[in-house]
Amino acid sequence: MAGRPVSNKRIQQMGYIEGNTVRKLEPERIPEQPVRRRDPRKSYTIRRNQEKALQMNLPYLVMFMAAACCMLYICVSYIHIQSDMTARMDSIKNLEQELTTLKTQNNALETKINTYVDLDHVYKVATEELGMVYANKDQVLMYNRTESEYVRQYEDIPKH
Repeated sequence: MAGRPVSNKRIQQMGYIEGNTVRKLEPERIPEQPVRRRDPRKSYTIRRNQEKALQMNLPYLVMFMAAACCMLYICVSYIHIQSDMTARMDSIKNLEQELTTLKTQNNALETKINTYVDLDHVYKVATEELGMVYANKDQVLMYNRTESEYVRQYEDIPKH
């Protein structure tokens, strides 16, 4: 298109207007809305109510400060209780770990003691050195007692 002349008809088809200036579009006219006159009494009342609503009088301020202090106290108490509970849970966990460790050590020591005691050696010492003997069947007496669970030392033993 650079070397060929463009006809006016072609320019009008493309949407251009003949000439060296572009046509200015007229802005759309917006119909003006009529200005409403307010009743001066109503606007004064509205303005006065708005000013009253925006003002903070002393009772309102005292109540607001009391509510803010209560809310602050509740929040601080909640955080304190939460941290105390977390500390106690950590303490319980540490104590449970210590208990488990002590039980393991106790079981290990009990096993060591049980394996350290040689029952054959105890039998030899008791019979050879101390002169002890097993009781015969006629020396052992069995009886049932229903009155009390305890046996007193000086109480009479029933004879068969």
